[in-house]
Amino acid sequence: MLNTSTRSDALHTTLKSAPVMHSVRFHGPGDIRVDEVEEPICGKGQVKVRLVCSFFPLDMVLTDINCVQMKPAYVGICGSDLHEYTGGPVLIPEQPHHITGSTYPATLGHEFGGFVEEVGEGVTNVFPGQRVVVRPTIFDGTCSACQRGYNHCCENIGFIGLSGYGGGLSQKVVAPANHFYALPNNISLETAALVEPLAVSWHAVNLSPFNKGDNVLVMGGGPIGLGVVQVLKLHGAGQIMVAELMDSRKKMCTEYGATTILDPREVNVAERVRELTGSVGADVVFDTAGSEKALIGAIPAVRAQGTIVNIAVWEGKPALPVNQLMYQEVRYMGAALYDEQAFLDVIEALSRGDLRPEAMITARIALQDVVDRGFRALLDHRDEHCKILVDVQN
Repeated sequence: MLNTSTRSDALHTTLKSAPVMHSVRFHGPGDIRVDEVEEPICGKGQVKVRLVCSFFPLDMVLTDINCVQMKPAYVGICGSDLHEYTGGPVLIPEQPHHITGSTYPATLGHEFGGFVEEVGEGVTNVFPGQRVVVRPTIFDGTCSACQRGYNHCCENIGFIGLSGYGGGLSQKVVAPANHFYALPNNISLETAALVEPLAVSWHAVNLSPFNKGDNVLVMGGGPIGLGVVQVLKLHGAGQIMVAELMDSRKKMCTEYGATTILDPREVNVAERVRELTGSVGADVVFDTAGSEKALIGAIPAVRAQGTIVNIAVWEGKPALPVNQLMYQEVRYMGAALYDEQAFLDVIEALSRGDLRPEAMITARIALQDVVDRGFRALLDHRDEHCKILVDVQN
């Protein structure tokens, strides 16, 4: 087999017989396959990881940067993965990515942890045999956002599991060492696959003007909405009102601390929020649903000078009633991914037992079953599932 690696000074090509592994790869809309591919090579300063639940295999050989080879354990299937399956490529680059140089077919999986298998020369932050969790965001470090300290808003943002460096849904992964964080012994590898989505929720709450005691409306009780509910509960929210349609998610939201569940089919959400808050309205609304109808219905639920925080990835372009926002001086803002501190804060909160998200896991499946029992199950049986984990090694 032909392995190639690109260096800044020369192109090195070596012929060798490389071992193979299985990887879940996106080939186009509705076309996700379990492919047999070469195992990634751990070069200078790299880390090779053995995944148990979520894992990123390498689509290119890295030789000039500190890298790690990992063996993934469990991988969470994310809503963004579903968007790729039904209508991609969305975040998967159609042209070579500015940082990784990768395009599709792309290995999927960006919510995962596992075991370090090998480290490249110069890697000091992790060691072979160590359990780790992966922060998948890829950034260039040179754009204006990165220079200002907002690397999660990088102009060339990418993700392990979408944009290159392989992905968690693979039996081995090699990626730059700065993506790997030690996992405390009291956090399971299954829970490690929930760190990334919880970091999204944690960052959104931190970025918002939320204060202890505030009354909050959460639009949508999926994995991100459930994460927001847990973080709000931990941070001392007053009323936590959740607008959700599915019975299973309503129940889970209540168990995690929601004080009121609002079914938009049964009640006028805005009117009910006003009633519950003495005609004031919610201080903050977190929109995790990405539904134009739901968003327009939620705007009257916000108090004057309140805030709507969008965390959802929208497939379409919503029409916002801007005049409503203007006259009530409602602020509409986005929360993009998470910064490193949010990622570390979630790990610490899990280690302390402040967050206990394990009930969000509704199924565990094998790598070979990822399409039928993973992607299709989440699309066709949404009322039965929240977070499905892929057991990569079994």
